[in-house]
Amino acid sequence: MTETTFPRGADIAAFHDRCVHTARWEQDAPVQFASGVWCFIERNHRHNSLLWAEEDQARRKNVPDSEIAANKRAIDRNNQARNDAIEKIDEILLTELAAAPRKADAWLNSETAGSMVDRMSVLSLKIFHMNLQTQRADADEAHRETCWQKVLRLKEQRADLAECFDRLLKEAREGRAYFKVYRQFKMYNDPTLNPYLYSQK
Repeated sequence: MTETTFPRGADIAAFHDRCVHTARWEQDAPVQFASGVWCFIERNHRHNSLLWAEEDQARRKNVPDSEIAANKRAIDRNNQARNDAIEKIDEILLTELAAAPRKADAWLNSETAGSMVDRMSVLSLKIFHMNLQTQRADADEAHRETCWQKVLRLKEQRADLAECFDRLLKEAREGRAYFKVYRQFKMYNDPTLNPYLYSQK
């Protein structure tokens, strides 16, 4: 993989923003990328967007418990799919980075590139929804101003994260940095590990 084919942090952030600014994209928009790392960047973002909506709905107080239970199960499914996509991003990038000879003093990054993409996805959702708060006609000016200051901090945080992402991949290509895939073992999803599930047998 050449330098130009690695995803850039700014391009990922721009893609995330385009998606969230399209109404119901996570439910209705066709898949844009059929394979490769962008396929799983898109998949991760789609499941984060679905998670966001389900998390909001799960906090309702005026609906039957059965609806909240359905929200919780949807959260569980989307969270698993989100994590699966993170690992696929890492697998693809690490396969392409395998040819880079690692230097003896290379540093281990505690966070994987896929996890950084996931955080950028969540930040894009926070930016979008916090920005909506700045436009509320039913809220006072103090609320709108407070939310606008939060938007600015969120944008700064995402820009910094995108730079860290680019730096990690650059230094990994040069053999000066590396990261590992540890696998996220979701014990509550595994019927052999969750005692409330295996005890039912």
